[in-house]
Amino acid sequence: MGRHAAPKSPEHPPTHHSTSGRRLDPRVLLAGLAVLVVAAGGIVWWTVASAGGCDPTRTVRVTVAPEIGDLARSLLSGPQQLDDGSCAQAEVTTQEPLQTVGDLGALQASALPEVWVPDSSLWLARAPEGGAVTADGALASSPVVVATSRAAVDQLGWTGSPPSWPQAFGTQQPVSIPDIAQSAEAVSALGAVRAGLGGGEDADNAIVEAVLAAARGPVTTAEDALAAGSKGDVDAPLVPVSEQQVYATTTAADSSQLVAVYPSDGSPYLDYPVVRVGSPSGERSAAVDAVVARLTSRAAHEKARAAGFRTPDGAAPPHATDAGLRADAPQPIALDPADVRTLLARLSSLVAPSRILAVFDVSTSMEAPVGDGTRVTLARDAAKSALTLIPDASAIGLWDFAYHLDGDKDYAELVPTRRLDADVEGQSQRHTLSAQLDTLPDRLTPGGTGLYDTTLAAVRAAQADYNPDAVNSVLVVTDGTDDDDQSIGLQGLLDTLRSEANPDRPVKVIGVALGPDADLDVLQQIAEVTGGAAYSAKDPTDLQDVLFDALRQRQ
Repeated sequence: MGRHAAPKSPEHPPTHHSTSGRRLDPRVLLAGLAVLVVAAGGIVWWTVASAGGCDPTRTVRVTVAPEIGDLARSLLSGPQQLDDGSCAQAEVTTQEPLQTVGDLGALQASALPEVWVPDSSLWLARAPEGGAVTADGALASSPVVVATSRAAVDQLGWTGSPPSWPQAFGTQQPVSIPDIAQSAEAVSALGAVRAGLGGGEDADNAIVEAVLAAARGPVTTAEDALAAGSKGDVDAPLVPVSEQQVYATTTAADSSQLVAVYPSDGSPYLDYPVVRVGSPSGERSAAVDAVVARLTSRAAHEKARAAGFRTPDGAAPPHATDAGLRADAPQPIALDPADVRTLLARLSSLVAPSRILAVFDVSTSMEAPVGDGTRVTLARDAAKSALTLIPDASAIGLWDFAYHLDGDKDYAELVPTRRLDADVEGQSQRHTLSAQLDTLPDRLTPGGTGLYDTTLAAVRAAQADYNPDAVNSVLVVTDGTDDDDQSIGLQGLLDTLRSEANPDRPVKVIGVALGPDADLDVLQQIAEVTGGAAYSAKDPTDLQDVLFDALRQRQ
């Protein structure tokens, strides 16, 4: 999807490369303690070290949408002294909201954020049933607009007379629609089109037709569309994005022709709700209360404005008109989460399902400590989180591998590839996979890593089990290099993959190199001959981002 821009932020979601790996930038934690006295809320953030009055310091886990990472860290940079003499200190991480939704359905409470700020309240409707998520105010807001070039707006005749949402996506201008599975802007825009068409089945059919038409055209990412708009191309695509992304793009450029089109029937808003996750009690509740109060304070709203957002009540960012925006807030379009879910289900049914054979390294090097766990526990948690987000129509199987894991074989089948809703002895395939992923830390095996033989066997198994109605792939997660001196070898593997490739039954290999010792170059070469992708997670704590993107890699 096209992600919101964040000025001066080093963090962006992972992207895939068919022949080259990607090294993710490490998380950057903004230090510096500042005294912030917020008169409106009566909240005082103190520059107090633990030895100077904070005993104990209670860390509050905070997860926010990527585009507000720097903003949240700035707001929560110092510890806050509580009434009992202890302090609350926020630990801020960024994550795509869809990934957090997956975490809510897969991970233990200790691995979840206590405060979550997604870009839209629509995500709360997708949280697992029974999960304790409660919105408590908002950090910022940003209307969803249609971004394109000034020249395109002039040519379309929209300069003095903006279109409605249905009209905006009914022209011959190219359209770039971000991934509806994970883009709140795309979902909000389609919801606005649906509302403009009067709702109901006819509206849904029209939207499906529009999405399919866009998919048949040239594939353009939101970032590419914004770049074309910035350059002033008269045929720059129309792309639904947040107003803040237009602000960030134009203010970061020396010269930009990008403009925001505000449809005449109003705009849905990204509302950046501040969400409590779980039900803390006692001292922890007080610490969470302090973080929530800070994120919803008047000072927080003003800092959000300075970063290109609107306040929750619609006050525009500074110099809005200079950045191609309008100063007054557009009329809000309220979206019904139930209608949005219906539309998403309809659109998702048109997408070819995935058929994935996932292969995980269980050599003893996966026991290397990382954070509060190990590489293998991180791999387990990331896989379980991603699993909750894959539709039932997709099929997944599970192998593990090391060296001579099953007799002379370096690999073993844990779960055959089946649809996620298939019945497996009274349990779903999804449940069976989750249970087997839990066993990975107990399956670590000494002796080395048989990467080449395992990869070839997995590709052959996927070819034999091929589904022509699905996107077929093999996902390999490893933290090492092949050290099986009796294996087919790298050149033998590459030659065999080429000779056995069947263009009518393509199976791509998606490789994830976990940690500093993994052989990314080898995974790149394998990806190249199979049309797959290679990813690097040099910092294993970034594995979830990488694995999530790898599982969704469908081109």
